[in-house]
Amino acid sequence: MTKREVKERIEALKKEIDKYRYQYHVLNKLDISEAALDSLKHELKKLEDQHPDLITPDSPTQRVAGEALKGFKKVHRKNPMLSLEDVFSPEEFKDWLLRIQKLVPGKRLNFYCELKIDGFAVSLIYKKGFLETGATRGDGKIGEDVTQNLRTIEAIPLKLAIENELPEGINEKKVKEIFDKGEFEVRGEVFMTKKVFEKVNKEQSKRGLQMYANPRNTAAGSVRQLNPKITASRELSFLAYDLVTDVGQIKHSQEHELLAALGFKTDELAKECSSVEDVVSFWQHVQKIREKLPYHIDGVVVNVNDNRLFEQLGVVGKTPRGAVAFKFPAEQSTSVIKDIIVGVGRTGTLTPIAILDPVNIGGVIVKRASLHNMDEIERLGLKIGDTVIVERAGDVIPDVVSVLPKLRPHNAKVFHMPKNCPICGHAVSRDGVAYKCVNKNCPAIKREGLYHFVSRSAFNIVGLGPKILDRFYEEGFIKDAADIFKLKEEDIVQLERFGEKSAENIINSIRSRKKVPLERLIYSLGILHVGSETAHDLARHFKSIEKISKANLDDLRAVPNIGEIVAKSIHEWFNDVNNKKFLEKLLNVGVEIENPKISAGSEKLKGKSFVFTGELESMSREEAESKVRQLGGDPSGSVSKKTRYVVAGSNPGSKYEKAKKLGVKIIEEKDFLKLIK
Repeated sequence: MTKREVKERIEALKKEIDKYRYQYHVLNKLDISEAALDSLKHELKKLEDQHPDLITPDSPTQRVAGEALKGFKKVHRKNPMLSLEDVFSPEEFKDWLLRIQKLVPGKRLNFYCELKIDGFAVSLIYKKGFLETGATRGDGKIGEDVTQNLRTIEAIPLKLAIENELPEGINEKKVKEIFDKGEFEVRGEVFMTKKVFEKVNKEQSKRGLQMYANPRNTAAGSVRQLNPKITASRELSFLAYDLVTDVGQIKHSQEHELLAALGFKTDELAKECSSVEDVVSFWQHVQKIREKLPYHIDGVVVNVNDNRLFEQLGVVGKTPRGAVAFKFPAEQSTSVIKDIIVGVGRTGTLTPIAILDPVNIGGVIVKRASLHNMDEIERLGLKIGDTVIVERAGDVIPDVVSVLPKLRPHNAKVFHMPKNCPICGHAVSRDGVAYKCVNKNCPAIKREGLYHFVSRSAFNIVGLGPKILDRFYEEGFIKDAADIFKLKEEDIVQLERFGEKSAENIINSIRSRKKVPLERLIYSLGILHVGSETAHDLARHFKSIEKISKANLDDLRAVPNIGEIVAKSIHEWFNDVNNKKFLEKLLNVGVEIENPKISAGSEKLKGKSFVFTGELESMSREEAESKVRQLGGDPSGSVSKKTRYVVAGSNPGSKYEKAKKLGVKIIEEKDFLKLIK
């Protein structure tokens, strides 16, 4: 970007961030996700780091938060509550460390790592040992006096006392002197546990009131209630993370020990780390266990443990150099659409794909995102050049979920779907929301069909990926999927970069998949509207491919979960002459079909739907879903109110949280094994 473009981008980002920061910190609501807001702030910070002459006093990076709310007395601080710089990857953490190491050359840096609770920061002032003032962060220097509300939180001591042994190096006499005559300032996070949040929302639902969005905003709103009785009813908690008062501590870790000795709840998982590797290992460990914690966290705070070095590193703007928020990879981030290209799928459907400025989402560098169809582009109001919010959940292809129109450049372009197929040049016709290539022999359709045929949920032929299939197709070795089973080692060996061993491995992999369950065969055929679940329904109902091929529309409509459109699509596929020849060819090349077996007790789980999340120890997810089907149950890929059980393995994902929100019963793997025994 030119200097002028950078300046325009910075100004646009500042306005957009200020709008969302006001929503978040003052109004306790946010129209976009916190991850998306973090991404915008991160981009602004990087641009200002590259162009420090463009930093202005009104930049969001130069202040901590929004204005104090009206209705509360203002509290002025001697020591402002600072904000932290964010990093999102081990590489960015190492960059931060390199920057600060230059400021203290020759000094060995040790760190104290603690959980970054997704709560509401407050400061507590104790005079002569008694809680006198509790205040919100506000703008850092000036907060709001919410003492009466904070007094209702039982995790906050109303009077300080030495409950446990003081850490080594802390003078007990000095601590008691401050109790008697001086002032203690403690800082920490007010938060709401996941369990309490569910309880509060259930009560809201019973009373016909709007459900709360998340524990953080609910905690913030509770602290800012003018009526302390409402705050008390919310069962808030408090975790102390900083002691401002000097009682002789030389390390940040000592402050945690001292706070615990004084009766405050502190982070039990926090630990000292002596190297970058230790910090990254701690960050990765916490990321794995975060779903099992009783409260929400969004990362790890890494402090330079030596307080003298921390002070020596100083402050830049409103951010201390000696600490950083090492956040977990977000499922959402912002990026800029550089272009839109069109892909052609196995059914001939044209799919617009956004080409993005590379962005890290969930630990993966994302360069493309699906735009689904033209209707979706129009719904989003999207143009080439727009800044967008991109979402990635698990292994799902990233989606563009919204556009930030106020960041739109002047030269943004409108996208138009092509009138001709970008692969074969044939005409494109519209079918509902879909644009399709009319050429059934389009190379793109054939290739995508091959990729689908060997995929994990179909024949699952390991080692036969798109690049190898493309090579075999181009060499004329395969014209359709059935030809895969006619391949020979001598055919493959003659190709450049294919040795005897690789040829042998490919042929062995193909041979090992000649025997296929009926439901996988059905799915592999790529019938329009037939996914893996519909394939299982068909297999369970008809028990053989012959019966499916002879079924009329009424027979197909009688299958559970199959409606008119899907029934028509299946009927048309099996009555197509070319498809009949293809099925016959599959059997002729040696493919054996395993029809479903009817076993005793197969109705044990009838009417019960299961969703699996996380990693199971005793079996794969596919095996678990197969067990459910054998016993008459219904495995599903998504959670809804109709879901009977969510089976949670280790490191459960977003399905776990959705199940809790909907009140769906969550069971562990051992409970599932009892059900299927």
